[in-house]
Amino acid sequence: MSRIRLGMVGGGNDAFIGAVHRIASRIDDKFELVAGALSSTPEKAKKSADALGLDPARSYGSFDEMAEAEAARDDGIEAVSIVTPNHVHFPAAKAFLSRGIHVICDKPLTATLEDAQAMEQAVTASDSLFVLTHNYTGYPMVRQAQAMVADGQIGQIRVVQVEYPQDWMTDAVETEGVKQAEWRTDPERSGAGGSIGDIGTHAYNLASFVTGLTGAELAADLHSFGAGRQLDDNAHIMLRFDGGARGMLWCSQVAPGCENGLRLRVYGDKGGLEWSQEDPNYLWFTPHGEATRKLTRNGAGATAPATAVSRIPPGHPEGYLEGFANIYTEAATAIRAVQGGQSRDAVMGKLPGIKAGMEGMSFIRACVASSKNNATWTKI
Repeated sequence: MSRIRLGMVGGGNDAFIGAVHRIASRIDDKFELVAGALSSTPEKAKKSADALGLDPARSYGSFDEMAEAEAARDDGIEAVSIVTPNHVHFPAAKAFLSRGIHVICDKPLTATLEDAQAMEQAVTASDSLFVLTHNYTGYPMVRQAQAMVADGQIGQIRVVQVEYPQDWMTDAVETEGVKQAEWRTDPERSGAGGSIGDIGTHAYNLASFVTGLTGAELAADLHSFGAGRQLDDNAHIMLRFDGGARGMLWCSQVAPGCENGLRLRVYGDKGGLEWSQEDPNYLWFTPHGEATRKLTRNGAGATAPATAVSRIPPGHPEGYLEGFANIYTEAATAIRAVQGGQSRDAVMGKLPGIKAGMEGMSFIRACVASSKNNATWTKI
């Protein structure tokens, strides 16, 4: 398959996630970055484009300029990665979707529910694919866990426990020039959710992806421990799922000693599963009444859902970048299939799209509403 011509909005020199997306897009050699509007200021955009070796003629001062110019070129971009703060996601995505360019967008979907609803309309009106990079769904043992649940190996799900603690905002780093913290603590750019939007949506999406359950209602206690911080940096959330399962979700960015502690535990009437992002090559499976089993990514106990998205032999760790790359590679396959005449719904497979994005925005809205009303149970 020839490389897909890729553009990028955001992700300049000082942006962590832009580099991650670029690496992930090239791991399986499915994309080639050829254009970008890499910063909100033309000067910074040019410096970033120069550092990446982009053609100066294809370094743009805005996403609108880029969308119009690239759509008019015979060799214009076929897809765009949007890796900006949340408030830019919708207008940027709309500019490209309306011109027939496929969109790969960082999460959460948008900054506001109103923008999310408008995004959903834009995706529906377009013939182009929309992929949301909930990258943890690309990990091999997450795929295996999903398949085991679907096959009934843990039985009827009763309890779902998911947590995502970090410690990088224990201090007021948003006042110390840390760009990633500055916009994440600004409601105008991040939206109504702080930690729940940044990492809570990942935890909620992971739980939903593996279990196949739909959240019905929640009771949330959101809090900001950072002095003067406008958005939550810690959240405790009780969950009720359709079908009767119960759950708890904890996300925090003020938990010293926790680097990126995404962890999922799922318990049914026939067994339990446990997976940790910081040790992602293992899945722990406990059939009820039997000893716990360690299943490995590409070794003993691995099945097709895991091995299909693994690259290297047993004992060689795969992780964050490779999981991200699985999303990009599946997106590339889907893009080529759509270009070949297949329908969007037929090619999305396990890729997170607009539905996952809307579920994440509904989760944020319900968390904020519940917490403002003293953790009252609130429909998702």
